[in-house]
Amino acid sequence: MIVQIYEIQTPDEAEKCIAAGVDHIGSVLLDQDRWRDPLLRETVAVSAGTGTKSSLIPIFHDEALLSSAVEYYRPDYIHFCETLIDPLGNPLDLKPLVHTQTRLKERFPELGIIRSIPIPQPETFPDFPLLKIAEAFEKISDLFLTDTWLPEAPVNGYIGITGETCDWDMAAHLVRHSDLPVILAGGLSPENVYDALIQTKGAGADSCTRTNRMGPDGQPIRFQKDFQKVRDFITKIRRAEAALDQEKQALKTRLGALHEELQDREKALPPHSVKPHQIMAIEALEEEISQVEEALSAFKHIHAQGETPSSPDSGYGADRTGA
Repeated sequence: MIVQIYEIQTPDEAEKCIAAGVDHIGSVLLDQDRWRDPLLRETVAVSAGTGTKSSLIPIFHDEALLSSAVEYYRPDYIHFCETLIDPLGNPLDLKPLVHTQTRLKERFPELGIIRSIPIPQPETFPDFPLLKIAEAFEKISDLFLTDTWLPEAPVNGYIGITGETCDWDMAAHLVRHSDLPVILAGGLSPENVYDALIQTKGAGADSCTRTNRMGPDGQPIRFQKDFQKVRDFITKIRRAEAALDQEKQALKTRLGALHEELQDREKALPPHSVKPHQIMAIEALEEEISQVEEALSAFKHIHAQGETPSSPDSGYGADRTGA
């Protein structure tokens, strides 16, 4: 499972993330007028050659500037997190964003692309167009990330850093129907990430707000991580990963046994005069096989640590050491 931590803006925090066992280190490019940030560039470069991947969120849309930023920072992933939804829960015009993302992928084929998919809070928008949005970006993305959509976002035009959980049933629906691995995000903390992953069976989990240090007012301090919380977050993800892998292996074992039993019953059928109870027994086995296969399909993006397909050995940022 992928452990992703945002917002890491300094080399020191990036090094601490790597030491803690974070898989993806996420940084944010906040200002398009001052998009060349040597300190942030150094932060992104810290993970080069370590096996940990870098991810960069740009808070702007200009295509030429995006290309320049990719060339300057050379991250493993660029992460787009526009809101995609109007305040009433209706999809915006996605064509310009699809076009930009497609062009960027064509120009930098080794660059991974993460696309945030907005999901509302539980029981607020039951007809939310989740799969319609995901379908628009699926062929031009490498990873999806769920995040909590609010009608009034903390950052205008973007989703994220709400500290609020999204509807996990909707997130599980996306996981089941997506061909891409889905990282779960939105208000995740060491206290709830285990339950979130067990319920959704996502390919990993992301945290920003709920692994930050707390200020005197009891509110999270942006851009300051609490690394005990980060370590606890990772521990809970690894426990969920082990539990889900155990459940997945049990289903595989059961499926194998059912197939063997089905073969034995079919071989035992007489050449002639098959009796109704024999046919019913075979049909019952076939139905149970179908049910187990359906249950297993929910685990399609669950991989043991180090086996996740979303952590390639090479990428756009793979040769950036010393950049």
